[in-house]
Amino acid sequence: MTAAVAISLSVNGERVEANVLPRLNLADFLREHLKLTGTHVGCEHGVCGACTVRVNGDIVRSCLLLAVQTHNATVETIEGLSDSGEIADLQSAFRERNALQCGFCTPGMLMAAQDLLKQSPSPDRGQIREHLAGNYCRCTGYQAIVDAIESAAWARAGRLP
Repeated sequence: MTAAVAISLSVNGERVEANVLPRLNLADFLREHLKLTGTHVGCEHGVCGACTVRVNGDIVRSCLLLAVQTHNATVETIEGLSDSGEIADLQSAFRERNALQCGFCTPGMLMAAQDLLKQSPSPDRGQIREHLAGNYCRCTGYQAIVDAIESAAWARAGRLP
């Protein structure tokens, strides 16, 4: 039998201590142990982007990262970004541009979009599409998502569309 491993990390600004099995991935830890269900599990192979979170400031696919690898790390989920207001403008833009549809991909899309806007405050449509290449959406065809991100970028820059 495999023994549990003690981990300590910060999740959305709160200290978390837990004993986890060595093969438990971060997505399942967040969803099952911490009840942070905004991190969705789609493919479990790191290709759909539904499980995107930030670890130590970088976006990662939480289905590919073991929970034990986050010992002493800082993890931010969609709930943390939403609660802090960091993505309020993006959430509004997604709603206004009808970029939500079924909503399954939306948390990962918002995490990726915020990451892009931190790196490049005024991305063009090609850069937006490229940055979202690892996040799949089966409903929107991406047009509304790109429109929403572009709109948020313009608003942050104080420009009109």
